[in-house]
Amino acid sequence: VQLQASGGGLVQAGGSLRLSCAASGRSFSSYTMGWFRQAPGKEREFVAVIGWGAGSTYYADSVKGRFTISRDNAKNTVYLQINSLKPEDTAIYYCAAVFDKAHLFTRQHEYHYWGQGTLVTVSS
Repeated sequence: VQLQASGGGLVQAGGSLRLSCAASGRSFSSYTMGWFRQAPGKEREFVAVIGWGAGSTYYADSVKGRFTISRDNAKNTVYLQINSLKPEDTAIYYCAAVFDKAHLFTRQHEYHYWGQGTLVTVSS
């Protein structure tokens, strides 16, 4: 599967963005989808994950209550709604996929496919 992330941009603190990740290929609904981010000078970190049926989600503590992950299997797309943006949310955001219907993965090495990333910059 190939992943294409989009939706990043420059936004003021307190603003919102919706990131999208479009997947090509078959059986999108059989993939667990995750979002990760990498801030300047830092390691890439887990943000959120959603299971194949969209009923199961899990978030990093740092984004709980502000970020919402969702998916539309008919459109082969996963979304990340980001609200109440903070300067520390500035990062390149990556979507990732793993062919699995049983687990919510939070570690990078568990994912097999990665998108190219979309840059989110939050100004104070």
